Amino acid sequence: MNATDIWLIAGLGNPEPKYDGTRHNAGFAALDSLAAKWGIAVSKTKFQGLWGQGDVDGHKVVLLKPLTYMNLSGDSIAPLAGFFKIPADHVIVLCDDITQNPGKLRIRPSGSAGGHNGLKSIIARLGGENFPRIRIGVGAKPRPDYDLADWVLGKFPPDDAKAMADRYPDLEAAAKLIMDGKLGLAQSKYNG
Repeated sequence: MNATDIWLIAGLGNPEPKYDGTRHNAGFAALDSLAAKWGIAVSKTKFQGLWGQGDVDGHKVVLLKPLTYMNLSGDSIAPLAGFFKIPADHVIVLCDDITQNPGKLRIRPSGSAGGHNGLKSIIARLGGENFPRIRIGVGAKPRPDYDLADWVLGKFPPDDAKAMADRYPDLEAAAKLIMDGKLGLAQSKYNG
């Protein structure tokens, strides 16, 4: 492992127990799954978040759950990335995606926020869109007039929660491929 092989994986969500199990906290849930699988305690408090670090297949990895609420996620991610000198292209963001069915993964090397306020904040604070993200499908709102905030802050029904959890092994494999410099392979194997 060389000194520049350090990655930040940030799972987006909202703090407070009332948001546990909501669509908007899909990133938190995915990060918790990675932390458990990799044996990394995400329990240190600094950078307006909970974080922990460890080694994963020869890569130094910092896991982060911003506690800033979704819309200010960049206020936690950018200072932590700066402290550890992690370049933007080594910041992997895990977040919810209302354009994908529950459990579907959408892996991108960069891009716009696509209307996601957490990604908007990260783009603003990191100074660009050049960071990989794994967007986790949480399903579209049931009808056009349904309030978006009510939808993303709603809890998953059991079948959707299972669809999410069933994809965590694929999400883990995709994150490892990204860290190995094989983002294209991650996209071809795990998108959709």
